[in-house]
Amino acid sequence: MSKAFTDEETAEPPRFVPPRSPLPPDVPNYVTARGLGLLRAELDALAAERARAEQELPEAERAPALAALAQRRAELEERIASAELVRPPAEPTGAVRFGASVTVTGAGAGGARRYRIVGVDEADAAHGRIAFVAPLARALLGHAVGDTVRVRLPRGEDELEIVAVGYDAEPEPPAAARRRAHPASVASAAAPSAAAPGSGARTMSIPETAWPSDIGR
Repeated sequence: MSKAFTDEETAEPPRFVPPRSPLPPDVPNYVTARGLGLLRAELDALAAERARAEQELPEAERAPALAALAQRRAELEERIASAELVRPPAEPTGAVRFGASVTVTGAGAGGARRYRIVGVDEADAAHGRIAFVAPLARALLGHAVGDTVRVRLPRGEDELEIVAVGYDAEPEPPAAARRRAHPASVASAAAPSAAAPGSGARTMSIPETAWPSDIGR
């Protein structure tokens, strides 16, 4: 049996890289401070994963693993580079904007439910974090305490009343806090091409009038 045939038999196939959460075309990549911290922490984790792959994986598995990691890294760096960090409003407001924590009531909501409107990468429905482009978030954005909105839920269409809106600060992820405290050491460990990737994310404050209910459609 030839060596070439053996290599073809044992070669590891390309690894599937799951796509990132979709962001509709021409929609800004808004992020909260926590969301941006999570993206940067993910970049650090990828660097550590790459280092382990280079040191520990057998030769046949190493190339496809590194290729998959490189693809994930490129997509992540692109997402970080396009991030627009939205700060909470300086003055208290009852209006629903990006980053808001919104409490609603309604028959289909099963009593009072609390949601936080976040970026697409930070969304986690199981913990009440909904992407600002999601139908529920689009229904809530631009409204205020006391307003009633109609939204289609898994169990059908429902009317939800907004009973509370807040912008309480959330703690940074531990890895993000370490990156902020020691930026030089983290950047040097990140990877060959990255000298503080994502550090150029823009910071902005969005006026209430910029939140039509159909944003992201």
